[in-house]
Amino acid sequence: MNRDSAFRVREILEEHHRWFSESLPMIASENITSLLVREVCASDFSHRYAEGPPGRRFYQGCKYIDEIEFLTIDLAKKLFDAEYANVQPISGTIANLACFDSIAKPGDTMISLNVPHGGHISHSEISAAGVRGLKVKTFPFDVDEMNIDIDRAEKKIREIKPKIVLFGASIFLFPHPIKELYDACRESGATIMYDAAHVLGLIAGKKFQQPFKEGVDVMPASRHKTFPGPQGGVILAKEKFGKRISKAVFPGLVSNHHLHHMAGFAVTLSEMLEYGEAYASQIIRNSKALAQALYDSGFKVLCEHKGFTESHQVVVDISDNGGGTWVAENLEKANIILNKNLLPWDDINNSANPSGIRLGTQELTRLGMKEDDMQDIAKLIKKVVIDKQTPEKVKKEVRELRKEFNKVHYSFDKKADAYSYIRFF
Repeated sequence: MNRDSAFRVREILEEHHRWFSESLPMIASENITSLLVREVCASDFSHRYAEGPPGRRFYQGCKYIDEIEFLTIDLAKKLFDAEYANVQPISGTIANLACFDSIAKPGDTMISLNVPHGGHISHSEISAAGVRGLKVKTFPFDVDEMNIDIDRAEKKIREIKPKIVLFGASIFLFPHPIKELYDACRESGATIMYDAAHVLGLIAGKKFQQPFKEGVDVMPASRHKTFPGPQGGVILAKEKFGKRISKAVFPGLVSNHHLHHMAGFAVTLSEMLEYGEAYASQIIRNSKALAQALYDSGFKVLCEHKGFTESHQVVVDISDNGGGTWVAENLEKANIILNKNLLPWDDINNSANPSGIRLGTQELTRLGMKEDDMQDIAKLIKKVVIDKQTPEKVKKEVRELRKEFNKVHYSFDKKADAYSYIRFF
């Protein structure tokens, strides 16, 4: 029985791989790693422990781990033009919490986006910000522009004088107004923080905004959304924050830091140094093409007057088409994988059935899809949501479309099957 259970896990994983190889993965917070990254993540590093900074560990047996961590730090600093990099956080939320811990005290005030306006839950008092004891105020938000209201935000920053001004979001269609609010932040004595989790790959490709050049002090992120690495976190910052951040990460929040994922991160950093600009450019072109195609199909795509998006994300008000839950569940039945999402006018207490959906193009782009393919995807979505065709019927067309796109692009192993399952016995 125990042996059967163990092998059933492998069978389930194989079923999952098969399903995704026949689906359109459009969750905006996911991506697919290259086969080389998966090989590295399956290495002996996954068995090992390395407490402390590289070169000064509390464990023996770390000489090769140290070599890779030093390399990872150097690659991260090079790719993002950063003075300091910490590659030990094991998630984006842990990276955020380490930054909160290093630059603020319990009772200090932070300003960030409200969750229905696109803010990440870790930016709120019910999550990491609250764990640190921060008092969270929210940015004034311009619903039509789907961005921070600059004039009202400037006034609010000057009034409340927050310790942290936090840019970045989970709904992140357009660059945030760092330059426009820089003077207000500095005159109020605030540290400028930028959660780059969603757009790290676009920043790496120099196709979104460049936070450090615009005045950001500290930039935490996860490394598995537009940045196509293994799951985990990273903190990039100006050098003067380095000692405090290092202490907050270890011994503060991280013991062992998932060494196999760190090695995979090093590989992905190398891939993005080579291919990041082309990858980021195609992601944005695909997002714009998908948004336009959905709009032309009769969907209420947000921000038509601004070209819909400048990122990997497309956001659609689906309230007239059954609501976010019905749409997301029925598209999943057709092998189109995306998520329901709160929109600014939604009640946060009604998150189980919001009025929006959020679509991401980063994984489809890494599978080699281009603008014409976004047209095909929009037609498939329309068939389920507007035309009310049965998901099972549309699923057959999705499977047929995916037959041409099962290789990982923008990587050093372009011949590898995207969802191949590595078997060891």
